[in-house]
Amino acid sequence: MSRLSFVGRRWRTLLVPLGVFLCLISGFNVAAQSPYEDAPILISQPDSTRALTVQPTRGGFGTPVSIFQPGTKTKITVFVTNLKGLLDDEDKTAFRAEFQDAKYLRYPLEIVSFEQTVERKWVYALTVRLNGQLGNVGDVLMRVTWRGMSSNRVRVAIGHEGGKIKDDEGAVPTPMPDEPPAEDFVAFAVGLPWTGDRVRFMEQATFGPKASLESRLRRISYSTWIAEQMEEKLDANGDLRYSTFAYPKIPLMPAAPPTDCDGNPNNVADLPPTCFRDRYSMYLLQRWFYREALYGEDQQLRRRVSWALGQMWVVSGRETVQSGRMLSYLKTLDSNAFGSYRQLMKEMTLNPTMGNYLDMAISTRQSPNENYAREILQLFTIGLYMLNPDGTVKLDGTGAPIPSYDQSIVNGFTKVFTGWSFCELPTAQCPNRTQGALNFTDPMIVINPANHDPGSKQVLTYPGSSSIIPAGQTAEQDLEQAIDNIFHHPNVGPFVGKHLIQQLVTSNPTPAYVKRVAAAFNNNGSGIRGDMKAVIRAVLLDPEARGNIKTDPDYGKLREPVLYVTNFLRPFNPVAQANPVAAENCAGLSDGMINSVTFTLDQDVYNPPSVFNYYPMDYTIPNTPLSGPEFGIFSTGTALKRPNFVHQMIGPGTGGGNGITVVNNQQAANYTPCGTRIDLLRLQQLSTSDPTGAALVDTLNREMMHGAMSTQMRNYIMTAVQAVTANDAGLKRARTAVYLVATAPQFQVQR
Repeated sequence: MSRLSFVGRRWRTLLVPLGVFLCLISGFNVAAQSPYEDAPILISQPDSTRALTVQPTRGGFGTPVSIFQPGTKTKITVFVTNLKGLLDDEDKTAFRAEFQDAKYLRYPLEIVSFEQTVERKWVYALTVRLNGQLGNVGDVLMRVTWRGMSSNRVRVAIGHEGGKIKDDEGAVPTPMPDEPPAEDFVAFAVGLPWTGDRVRFMEQATFGPKASLESRLRRISYSTWIAEQMEEKLDANGDLRYSTFAYPKIPLMPAAPPTDCDGNPNNVADLPPTCFRDRYSMYLLQRWFYREALYGEDQQLRRRVSWALGQMWVVSGRETVQSGRMLSYLKTLDSNAFGSYRQLMKEMTLNPTMGNYLDMAISTRQSPNENYAREILQLFTIGLYMLNPDGTVKLDGTGAPIPSYDQSIVNGFTKVFTGWSFCELPTAQCPNRTQGALNFTDPMIVINPANHDPGSKQVLTYPGSSSIIPAGQTAEQDLEQAIDNIFHHPNVGPFVGKHLIQQLVTSNPTPAYVKRVAAAFNNNGSGIRGDMKAVIRAVLLDPEARGNIKTDPDYGKLREPVLYVTNFLRPFNPVAQANPVAAENCAGLSDGMINSVTFTLDQDVYNPPSVFNYYPMDYTIPNTPLSGPEFGIFSTGTALKRPNFVHQMIGPGTGGGNGITVVNNQQAANYTPCGTRIDLLRLQQLSTSDPTGAALVDTLNREMMHGAMSTQMRNYIMTAVQAVTANDAGLKRARTAVYLVATAPQFQVQR
């Protein structure tokens, strides 16, 4: 970082509590001051909350300016401190800045530069360019955010001084400090139970917090737990396993269901009475998935990463139809979740489920199909536009995005992917070939070399690449060179890294965060590219992911339906509601058949509506510049069904509530043979032991909300809990508190 001469030596030190600005889209209320010592501080004038500002000039800084003219030519320099632990390579891309006017409209600001001052090295000059939509509005409030933390808000005058906007409640001056802030060390993984960062880590790395996992994380570091999760696991036969519960054994079936499938009245061998359910739907896989998510403790991180990768490398049961045909695809995701991204690319390219879904299995020299060629570029690896190392889009001289490929390159890859089809040779090369059903288990092969295009192929051009695959090669040679050509493209690191950040941590990562994760993709520290272990560590251990409290209003992500359901269930010991069907072997566990809940929330597991996933990853929240992929399926209808689910789980019933109940009708019972309910006994005891309700509410705050529940929300819940009559003070108070927390916008956004 360059060093600037500082202009404001006369202001004396006064360090004060910092402002908390909680997420507007998740229902947080704004509070002005907070004890969070890891938030940046915007420096104000010594006797007011008006920012200390200067207008930069070509030769450096001019004199302090209090009123700035509207327009994009205007630049403003403010000063920020309390940036403890700032990394050497953190620059302007690690920060965001915005104004808010008296009408509560927010204006993002372009950050032009971020530089350390010379005379006070603990103070940094942040220069921003005004938003062109901001007119002569008078005073606005400015905030700066860093690593998910918001600064205090200070006043800046645009056009004229004054106006209707008020300071945040409790705001005080934050004058220039003469001394650096204390470097306090905070150990997030040890100490008191249920710290905010541990809860957040469990939400990011698993399918929801759990008391036993929280206790273990308290004793070991995050890195140790991640290493344990990434260790190879063996089954009873000494083979590698990638799940806690065995994958369902589902035989491949003919494309057309047999006439005896429904009910199997003629007792056909190997044909269950629930043939359509078990063979021609995703039922068994959905059940397996939710059991893994709820109970698969030694594979939680793998399952979470596999689920995230599956929303990039999309295949849908709507076209695949048979659950047996989906198995090889899921195993490819699972086995490569901690492996090499290049290996994932190759295995997925030759996966028969993918080949069927995106038509590579029928693409020949005589009848080429470009579906897979287009999607591997657009959705799976590099995206539509050239990217900087920090994931931002590269622009040409006119300010337009630079395409990463064109139709000629799609045509080239289409030729590469011709000639491959299902492994149907009666040889050892196809050990899982089945009479009467296509082989959706073994990788695709080239059965007839004449179906592969032998000509030269135009592929991606970038520094160090060979943009032409020569003519006359075999299909296998073409494939290896094509995979290498895509894998080494400079877009892959930031593209994959940002996707994983958005899936696991936050929808709007700073470019600095993306750049650090992309760097781990490009080089794991030992010169290896595409090491998914290094990438996952970089995502989860980054300083932007960690921290007890996150107060940046744009930080976090809406919990997609699957995560909303599992994040709610796991803390409350989900168990079977009943066991009427002995053959299902409930063993006290939920049968995992809770897809009926997420289906109504527009997330039908393994049945996304298109190759673009359940929701578009580039979805922008309306009337904002914010990325919010999961909001793409958040509507009036699905918003109302979320509290319906919570009520179903905690409403009147045995133990915790009705839960997902086994019904009397046998045909319907086949789809929820064990049912699911939660256990509220511990919370009931807390409620009974403390008549004020404070212990109950504060426990839920720690265990479900990282301790970040706003004062206003806590007051509302306390009032509702205390309104429960004394006769019902135990279980009903617990149900009331859980319902209000789990349905609150503050919980529905993972922060």
